[in-house]
Amino acid sequence: MGIKKAIHDLVETIRAINKKYAKPALKTNKATKVALFCLRLYLLLLVGLLFFKLFVSIKKG
Repeated sequence: MGIKKAIHDLVETIRAINKKYAKPALKTNKATKVALFCLRLYLLLLVGLLFFKLFVSIKKG
């Protein structure tokens, strides 16, 4: 039961942190939101290219 309680306490701590930072403290305008969205898309594109390169190099052997 000790491990189960430790995991439960850890999950509760993470939930409390997530609840505290759920809403950003800074106000952002529309241009900032668009820029952050573009950066997020760029990051996803880079990760996708990384996985593509990985699969291609594995397939070549």
